[in-house]
Amino acid sequence: MEKLLVLYSSRNGQTKKIIEAMQSEFTGYDVELADLHGPVRKNLSKYDKVLIGASIRYGNFHADLYNFINIHSEQLAAADASFFCVCLTARKPEKAVPENNAYIKKFLAKSRWRPRTIGVFAGALQYSEYNWWQTRLIQMIMKMTGGSTDTSQDLEFTDWSKVKEFAQRIARHKYE
Repeated sequence: MEKLLVLYSSRNGQTKKIIEAMQSEFTGYDVELADLHGPVRKNLSKYDKVLIGASIRYGNFHADLYNFINIHSEQLAAADASFFCVCLTARKPEKAVPENNAYIKKFLAKSRWRPRTIGVFAGALQYSEYNWWQTRLIQMIMKMTGGSTDTSQDLEFTDWSKVKEFAQRIARHKYE
């Protein structure tokens, strides 16, 4: 059975939720999950595939993502490795493709790694989990970008069919 290492950087759990939804497409793989926010000591050459998913918070990926990539850049370059980003800007269709997504462009400019497959998924607006300061800051960002500022409800923008399609592409060795 082929081995798939899935690494994630999730702040409020949406990235991990996306990975959990992908797992049903990874039949035929022995899947191992690892949180990038903990100590991750992996020899990537022991895996047939590597998938990394990371969320954006206030315009940035978590530093742990870049630390992992910098430490494992040679192994990632040699691996069958893919990446996806979770961000609220991807709620707009034109920003939901890697070529048009500012965060993917920023990632590629900052990272030494060039993933074989790249995906972008809209995340969730979870006002109920934010503290007062986070709520006000996110409301300001959402107002500037035409999003919801209604704190009475959480909103999930993730396109689950797109998530499933991406996972199937990785599982079937189809790259773009």
